[in-house]
Amino acid sequence: DGFGIALCQVGVGAEKAKNLANARKALVSAAEKGAKLAMLPECFNCPYGNAYFREYSEVLPEIGAGVVDEVASETVQMLLKTASDTKMYIVGGSVPELGPEGQLYNTSISVSPHGKVVAKHRKVHLFDIDVPGGIRFVESETLSAGKCVSSFDAPELGCKIGVAICYDIRFPELSMLMAEEGCGLLCFPGAFNMTTGPAHWELLGRARALDNQLYVAVCSPARDESASYHAWGHSSLFGPWGDVLSTTEHSEDLVLGTVDLKRLREVRSSIPVRKQKRTDLYKLSSKL
Repeated sequence: DGFGIALCQVGVGAEKAKNLANARKALVSAAEKGAKLAMLPECFNCPYGNAYFREYSEVLPEIGAGVVDEVASETVQMLLKTASDTKMYIVGGSVPELGPEGQLYNTSISVSPHGKVVAKHRKVHLFDIDVPGGIRFVESETLSAGKCVSSFDAPELGCKIGVAICYDIRFPELSMLMAEEGCGLLCFPGAFNMTTGPAHWELLGRARALDNQLYVAVCSPARDESASYHAWGHSSLFGPWGDVLSTTEHSEDLVLGTVDLKRLREVRSSIPVRKQKRTDLYKLSSKL
């Protein structure tokens, strides 16, 4: 009553073709190791940075596009073919998307074992921060924000899966909305840095898992000391008890774990906070 999950902490460089080949290799390895769902990191087909987003951007398909369709994006072509070949769900990290009016988005495409796009999430909360003595990064200088809460049904896995990207994890309301939609697993491809990573990466993942009594997976690129942006790494799977189930350091790795749906039900029944909410005093509402 559950399924294997793999978090592909791959290295990312300047050559898109090499990045895609590296990602496919990791995904195939995940399937060989028994994963039924695999996730790639944020910006897995290009370096992370405002200077790169437009150069590497692609026109991405909508939900429902398939492996047999003429998909313009070489990245999505790879995801669809790999999912179809491996019979595995893939949460395709994120890639820069070129919108219809020239705008750019940080977008995650999820695909099914049948070779179909099942979710498309444009990063809702843009990473605009300035930590004195730490890091300054302003995604809104180049990127536009998405406007949807994203999830998909995976009937073969017996689970609904929510998808958001990196900085989205800091906003508990978004995770709560996905939980209310019935998700048992939330996937956050991300690329936390060397300032916020050590302080908040694990804490936020465990908090969202504990708050909502579900599984949370976070997947980072491997760290490249020669790059302009240094990712924290430490891709991890957190359980509904708020525990760390599997993790790694900062090098390339394949993090394997299990989403145990029986354990999910046990946690929710033993501490039934979902049934104890005081909706006469407060409520969460979506404006979509």
